[in-house]
Formats: sequence, C-alpha cells, structure tokens
Amino acid sequence: MSSTAADSKACGGAPLKTEWPELVGCTIKEATARIKAERPELNVVPTAVGSATDMMIDPSRVRLWVDTVAEVPRVG
Repeated sequence: MSSTAADSKACGGAPLKTEWPELVGCTIKEATARIKAERPELNVVPTAVGSATDMMIDPSRVRLWVDTVAEVPRVG
C-alpha cells in the first residue's frame, strides 16, 4: 500500500481499502458491487487485459482487469 493510500482514513479512523485481492475470480458484476459497497465514491471500470489505457493515475478509479469470454461469440 502506498503512503498516500495509508494516509487516507475512513471516518472511523481505519485506512481506506485500496486493493481487493479476494475478488480475483469473481464476476464483473460481483466485483463491482463489492467495491462500490466498500468505497461508493470510486468509479469502477472494467478493462480488457491487453487493451490500451491512459497512463494517468486517477485516485477515484478502480480498473477491473478482465480476460475471459463469458459467452459464445455469435454473428447477429
């Protein structure tokens, strides 16, 4: 955890959560809901692994890195 993240405190004095390793393997919907429940001020952005992203650090954004196809791709 960075010193900036460690310095950020919730109302009760506990550090704000900045990582969610327990969500690896969850669906995007489940992971988004859990992050928003704990940190509703954050913007959760599903992002395909390997896609181009900006290099800007945004303290209000959490990227969900996804890399699997959930359903059969079909024409039409």
